[in-house]
Amino acid sequence: MKIDLLVAEIGSTTTVVNAFLGIHTADPKFLGQGQAPTSVLEGDVTIGLEGAIEDLRKNLNLSSIDYEEMLATSSAAGGLKMSVHGLVYDMTVRAAKEAALGAGAIIHQVTGGKLRRTDIKKIKEIGPNLILIAGGVDYGERDTALLNAEMIADSGIKAPIIYAGNIENQEEIREIFKDKENKLYIVENVYPKIDELNIEPTRKVIQEAFEEHIIHAPGMSKVRDLITGPIIPTPGAVMEASKVLKEEIGDLMTLDVGGATTDIHSVTEGSEEISRILISPEPTAKRTVEGDLGVYVNMKNIVDRIGKDVLTQKLNCDVEELINQHKPIPDTDKLKEFVELLTKEAVLTSVYRHGGKLRNLYGPAGKKTFAEGKDLTSLKWIIGTGGALTRLPHRVEILKEIAKSNKGDYLLPNKEVKILIDNDYIMASLGVLSKKYKEAALILMKKSLGLL
Repeated sequence: MKIDLLVAEIGSTTTVVNAFLGIHTADPKFLGQGQAPTSVLEGDVTIGLEGAIEDLRKNLNLSSIDYEEMLATSSAAGGLKMSVHGLVYDMTVRAAKEAALGAGAIIHQVTGGKLRRTDIKKIKEIGPNLILIAGGVDYGERDTALLNAEMIADSGIKAPIIYAGNIENQEEIREIFKDKENKLYIVENVYPKIDELNIEPTRKVIQEAFEEHIIHAPGMSKVRDLITGPIIPTPGAVMEASKVLKEEIGDLMTLDVGGATTDIHSVTEGSEEISRILISPEPTAKRTVEGDLGVYVNMKNIVDRIGKDVLTQKLNCDVEELINQHKPIPDTDKLKEFVELLTKEAVLTSVYRHGGKLRNLYGPAGKKTFAEGKDLTSLKWIIGTGGALTRLPHRVEILKEIAKSNKGDYLLPNKEVKILIDNDYIMASLGVLSKKYKEAALILMKKSLGLL
């Protein structure tokens, strides 16, 4: 059978391949999915990719699979490791961090101000795939970013560099890295004026750099030969899907509760009322990743947050026994109930960390109310994707708890927000597909969410 397009999601443990037909028509279809263990440890990720394609062939009951195109997302080999270096934590550092997270990066180091020798030592230990240097509004402070660039250039670190700081430094930065092995990207300032974020140009270049330089997992160069379109980081692909969908259906938030982390992508400008009292700007598209909230690898962190006594009372059984039986995909009713409690805790904790809140400040003129953080009050939709929120029996009820839990002082969605589930579990695939076939990706997304 001739398949129009395959999208491979090459994860750190599992490689998934999704098949699509009719990409060039008004009625594209999701055919099915295959998966296999990612074969990084075997020295060649194409082994896992071929295994996933073979699993897809069996699932579709085909004698063979031929395809026109293949796209890919990847979080293999630790994903896109970055370090971010800016001027002031609450300004340029935060702007640079928002750009990196929104592109799907995993940030291993963040510094504000001038780098020290110990910072350089840590960068070497991390071995980032990409380094982002920012600092200074346009035509403002120059020296910190230049000193940081010189220290990195003189350290022998060979990672690609993105410079997204004061526009006046651009020529100087080019001079600093002129004879170095680092690939250099010069981008518009992420923080060009006080209280103005400009993170989309940097996000775009981060994804381009990932595709060009960062495919370092064993055998990834072979995968590049198979791929006919873009390869982007898997979390960045979910953000791309969320942004495309927001244009069509309105403000939304996508949650992905995984085995190791919980990712949240919100795409909303917020309300005019809140924007008038907001202390500092927030990006329209914001991603946060909670590295301590996973329902498998980091399950014990969530158990500790809830408390074993509380879990014992709610589940009416020996929680220690469930912890010992716990597996990536729960296969008994009691284990599913256990994972649902973990998922609910991960969802609520991560949303409260992602969203903003109201603060009352007292001065000579009396009490004034200000807002800080991301305003989620205008959300129309909450979307669940990932293994837990697409497969657990009470996934919709778990997501409804977000609005129910708000006591009024947090900038969370209201009770009118609607819940959608990525039933086919294909949002990441559709994010990368949207880079080339936006209309088809949108139709497929709406089908998976039950909107068509």
